[in-house]
Amino acid sequence: MSSTLLSRRDLTFLLHDWLDVTRLTERPRYAEHSRETFDAVLDLAERVATEHFAPHNRAADLHEPTVDGQRVRLIPEVKAALDVFAGTGLLASTLDESVGGLQLPHTVAAACFAWFQAANVATSAYPMLTLGNANLLLAYGSAEQVDTWVRPMVEGRYFGTMCLSEPHAGSSLADITTRAEPQDDGTYRLHGTKMWISGGDHELAENIVHLVLARIPGGPPGVKGISLFVVPKVLVDPDGTPAARNDVVLVGLNHKMGYRGTTNTLLSFGDGGHQPGGRPGAVGYLVGEPHQGLAQMFHMMNEARIGVGAGATALGYTGYLKSLAYARDRPQGRPLTAKDPATPQVPIASHPDVRRMLLAQKSYVEGALALVLYCGRLLDEQRTAPAPADRNRAGLLLDVLTPIVKSWPSQWCLAANDLAIQVLGGAGYTRDHDVEQHWRDNRLNPIHEGTHGIQALDLLGRKVTMRGGAGLAALAATIGATVGRARGAGGEAADLAGRLAAAMDRVTAVTRRLWDTGDPEVALANASLYLEAVGHVVIAWMWLEQLLAADAAAAARPDDELYAGKRQAARFFFRYELPRTGPQFDLLASLDRTTLEMRDSWF
Repeated sequence: MSSTLLSRRDLTFLLHDWLDVTRLTERPRYAEHSRETFDAVLDLAERVATEHFAPHNRAADLHEPTVDGQRVRLIPEVKAALDVFAGTGLLASTLDESVGGLQLPHTVAAACFAWFQAANVATSAYPMLTLGNANLLLAYGSAEQVDTWVRPMVEGRYFGTMCLSEPHAGSSLADITTRAEPQDDGTYRLHGTKMWISGGDHELAENIVHLVLARIPGGPPGVKGISLFVVPKVLVDPDGTPAARNDVVLVGLNHKMGYRGTTNTLLSFGDGGHQPGGRPGAVGYLVGEPHQGLAQMFHMMNEARIGVGAGATALGYTGYLKSLAYARDRPQGRPLTAKDPATPQVPIASHPDVRRMLLAQKSYVEGALALVLYCGRLLDEQRTAPAPADRNRAGLLLDVLTPIVKSWPSQWCLAANDLAIQVLGGAGYTRDHDVEQHWRDNRLNPIHEGTHGIQALDLLGRKVTMRGGAGLAALAATIGATVGRARGAGGEAADLAGRLAAAMDRVTAVTRRLWDTGDPEVALANASLYLEAVGHVVIAWMWLEQLLAADAAAAARPDDELYAGKRQAARFFFRYELPRTGPQFDLLASLDRTTLEMRDSWF
């Protein structure tokens, strides 16, 4: 029986027929691997996700975390699943062997982790944050910090968080006020409150390693004065033995519409609650140099943003597969041409409008998954490509695509979840089926790790203009290469290539038009519309890539219906979705001021 979490056939197509990940084993970092090891680890991920993560997905939603006055309580299945996950070694799948990692390609690791996100996005959030925390410390931490904090995280004994927002500041990190006072022993004492901290308190691990943004007194104002600190929940002795509880206090839990199995916390640092004799101040350890905290934290934030897009994709994907299974099994009605009520009912998948909804979902989720894995491949290129120019180009392209891979799946795979509910009809709006929970879980993704609007400002305000427009030029050149191959293939591929080339030309022209105004307020007023339109162009590119890969693979297996399905989904996206961008680019090019001219008193 096929899984309703993800399609293994689709993953195989994307990893091998399209991205040809096995070629990465020709590089020294991945030389110990092979297609067999890649397939084996995918098998492992599917099995553990299916057997240990999926079964408690609904239970964790119905029985969200509580505080008993002393500690956070979660259903026991969460810890049991995470213990199994830690035992697989997948938490350290992409890390160096020297710290206990498997040195898997990021492309393969992303495909593996998608199984866990599809099975139980709330439980999978704990290892996702922990890996991001570990990667940041590997990039910027000292050898002692790596030994003290990263190695236990790799082993699954410690979990990690990121502590950025504060109640009065929200996403405006320039306004954070948490302070870090230097001590004679080289440590710091932190004082402040952090809000919306996922995984901020629980009993799932021996320790929680908080990465906290704070200000050292006397530092520059704004974001230039932010530093980064390791602040553990439990202090440890030099040999790693747990010592005293640090002065980090859980103030309360936030109760969310979805993602209920992930604790989301308000934390107080430095109120004296856990220091011997009531001495206030949470003990923290500076990471890297002072006043470089925000730049360092972006290492984890960007990784988390790609992870959020992957999670949104996985939720959309499993919702699609579950609605597809329902539509195939649910008899209702008859074809429009069958007037005899005595004839048998047909599955609702036979009805054209249901097919439309299923095909829309397929085009969204399979397009998004392709983008997620493509970004994983860019990470592999950035890290291991033999030529420096290729590594630099991959990094530049990844910078441009990060706000898109975070936000496009968060918007359109949420739309897929909405369609999944609609396919099930009244049943979809009940808790008897998973699709309503998938929608609620996915609704968080346009918000956390930088809202849709923040990603839009990042894309239009920074990424496409950085280095004199080099990022946008890299995107245009890469899409242009796909267009060239498709035109060379002729036929339908050439026709779609022409449409994609015209859409990319509009991206370039509209971007120039917006910034030629010399008025950032006008240029950025409709940045969210820009993000949506450019995202659609990028997904159209992903579909043209998949169509070309399907045509090539079909030469050996012409009757394989997966390839026919890929072609039909590509047609749908180009015919139904890409045309949306025309009016959007027209509006952007008009430099419309409607939102700017709206007055508060008119609302």
